[in-house]
Amino acid sequence: MTRTRGDENVTDQRLRLLIGLVVVLGVCATAGFLAYALSLPGPPPHPLVLAVFGAGLIIANRVRVHVRVKSNVDSNTWGEVPVLIGLTLIPAPWVVFCTIAAITVIRCLSWLGPQKTAFGIAKGALTTGAAAAVFLAFDVQPDLVQPPFPVLPIVAALIAFIVVDHLAFVPVLSVATGGGLWQVALHDWTTKLILHLGELAATLIVVGVLATGTNPLLLLVVPLVVVCMHLWQSRSVRTREERESWQRLAKATDELNAVDLTQVLHSATTRAAQIFSAVEAAIDLAARTVRATETHVLADGPLLVTTPSPPDETTVDLVAHDGSVRVGVLRLRFGGTVRLTEVEQYKLRTFASAVCTAIRNAQAYAELARIAAENAHAAAHDPLTGLANRRRLYEHADRLFRSTAHTGLFALLLIDLNHFKEVNDTLGHAAGDEVLRQVAGRLRDAAAPGDLVARLGGDEFAVLLTALPTPALAGHRATGMLAALDAGIEVEGMQLTVEAAGGIALAAGTGSVEELMRRADIAMYQAKRAGEPTVVYAHARDTADLDRLVLTGELRRAVAEHEFTVDFQPIVDLGSGEVVAAEALARWRHPQQGNLTPVQFLETVERSGQLPAFADAVLEQSLLALQTWREAGFDLPVAVNVSPRSLLDPTFPAAVLARLSRHDVPANRLVLELTETLTVSQLDVVERTLAELRNAGVKLAIDDFGTGVSSLSVLSRIPVHQLKIDREFVAGVETSTEAAAVIRTTVDLARNLHLTVVAEGVESEPQRHALWQLGCTAGQGHLFARPYSAVRFLSVLRRGSGGRPGVLAVALHDAGSVVRLPVRRLPNLPA
Repeated sequence: MTRTRGDENVTDQRLRLLIGLVVVLGVCATAGFLAYALSLPGPPPHPLVLAVFGAGLIIANRVRVHVRVKSNVDSNTWGEVPVLIGLTLIPAPWVVFCTIAAITVIRCLSWLGPQKTAFGIAKGALTTGAAAAVFLAFDVQPDLVQPPFPVLPIVAALIAFIVVDHLAFVPVLSVATGGGLWQVALHDWTTKLILHLGELAATLIVVGVLATGTNPLLLLVVPLVVVCMHLWQSRSVRTREERESWQRLAKATDELNAVDLTQVLHSATTRAAQIFSAVEAAIDLAARTVRATETHVLADGPLLVTTPSPPDETTVDLVAHDGSVRVGVLRLRFGGTVRLTEVEQYKLRTFASAVCTAIRNAQAYAELARIAAENAHAAAHDPLTGLANRRRLYEHADRLFRSTAHTGLFALLLIDLNHFKEVNDTLGHAAGDEVLRQVAGRLRDAAAPGDLVARLGGDEFAVLLTALPTPALAGHRATGMLAALDAGIEVEGMQLTVEAAGGIALAAGTGSVEELMRRADIAMYQAKRAGEPTVVYAHARDTADLDRLVLTGELRRAVAEHEFTVDFQPIVDLGSGEVVAAEALARWRHPQQGNLTPVQFLETVERSGQLPAFADAVLEQSLLALQTWREAGFDLPVAVNVSPRSLLDPTFPAAVLARLSRHDVPANRLVLELTETLTVSQLDVVERTLAELRNAGVKLAIDDFGTGVSSLSVLSRIPVHQLKIDREFVAGVETSTEAAAVIRTTVDLARNLHLTVVAEGVESEPQRHALWQLGCTAGQGHLFARPYSAVRFLSVLRRGSGGRPGVLAVALHDAGSVVRLPVRRLPNLPA
């Protein structure tokens, strides 16, 4: 933990040059005054006078106020006062000689080595010599019996003393500490200025009393002035240093509030050097060390073999407040022997504890991010082939739809293997898996740069063909992809021939991933029926689009005649079986086609311009139902699905809040469910709308969590309160370790982010038990109840289960043994 030897050599050379220059000048000044003393007529002052004067100099220079800068000390003394008084009483050369003798005695009593001793004596000779030269220039005649009262020479001599002192000391301290000249020179200048004014006042009082013959008792004022000034300065310096040090400590603690470990370590080391005025600071972890000065980081790398701590180093363990966890060591190097005060030691322990907490938090965040990244990768990739899965394919295609940066057209190729079931039935699933792996490898190798190859499940693959210069090239590239499967595949020593059919759909004119997939699926089955390798989707042969056109024409009538209705499915506390909320599910009671679900008509609604009226109708019916339940004694939140396109409407938040106000429903009783994939893709646009709704008190939830982008960065930007686990993970919670891992990670993530979790599609008691054991406390599904109208929903609540209204299942635990989700029940609940 040291600077490079080259840097230390350069610093030592500069220090030796500066100190040598001061010593040479001091010797020259002493020699000059010695020659001048020899030329003076008359005898020298009485030895007793010189002894008393020297004693005064020793006392004045021993009374110091110290300020530590790294291993160096910047101190203020009252040495100027006896020098200025002495220049009015005895000849100037003897003042210089007495000063040199006094400083020599002081330096020998507190030995700091020959270099510092020589520097201190030479600096004393220069500063006293400068003041004496001013008196000689003004031709002041000293007199021990009747001294003069030269005010102007005293002021000028004090200024000369201070200037020479700074010229000699500031460059040396600047080189020794690495600080700037002006920074060192102006350090605490206000306190020093007041000190010098006090010295001037004390000098003038003493000289004035001696010169005018005033009552000598006035001299007693001088010690009082000196003592008061010294106490004030000492307290002022300590107070300022403590205040600045605690301020730096508070600022450093705030900077440690980061989640990146490198940022924490770099900030901690640089701040430690600043707070404790150290040459360098270092943090050693189990396998990593970081060294820094107060301005920049010196090194960040693996921890090398540790050597014994040098004498100028202070170490402290990085431990938690309770001492239970130790993460590393904080080391401070001062460039010299330094003994920290009790207050500094307390601050060092406080800072070390804060650094320990910050490191643990950053490490925990990194581990959580790693787990989330692994889960995100697992959730976006097929475990058998390593290809992208359906989720990632949808996300990538959705980005292509919304991006304006991609060049060329893109299309979707859907591939289905012919007679693959026969391979499984004849050779077994292990052989079938090997065929799928080899098919995946060939498709991956045949794909062009930028294309995405995915396995959708079973023997179905998909390829997003990107950067197509012309639509016709999609068919050419698809033919090449399927040609890669022509060569036989060897499995268990047998050669198998793989046949496949492909459907191609161009993205132009589709508008959504779902529609693109639907068209490719239609084309693929047409290829199978026709016995062709590939077929390109043709609109004229798609009867499904004709049905959508019919629905589009009937939407206005459906809104006007209230054909859109809302059913409600209970959300149940998995532990107690109590209903804690309800989800609103829109239905279209079509006169000819019967009940249509949102999957069948929502995209048509979004494209037709009827979305605001549809959303308003659903919200109105949901709030009316909520009011009815509240009046009956069941105060349940209601969750309403929101189309991402609604969030793009700037009037949407105001419309929602107006509905809540009209029905006198508290905002926190409404939960808006956001489809994760679509919302994330439009995140930059809808963030303001989501923040406005949340600030008003409306709760937000991410629906189908796990099927879209579920990274920590996204969750930190979407202000949600709840995560809803997609039913595909719930369905596999008993049999799939991957599904259980995703659910467990989601629950842990939600707990750390203070979110609630609801599992969708709970169909059986074993699923309920498994979810409960994984930490999921709420769920919905056919195990508890199917969606009901608002009236029937209320009757179900009143009937309850086991004689308990509002309960739909037997509790998994004894009453009071767990903390349940908060549900408010009004006091007039019927028995």
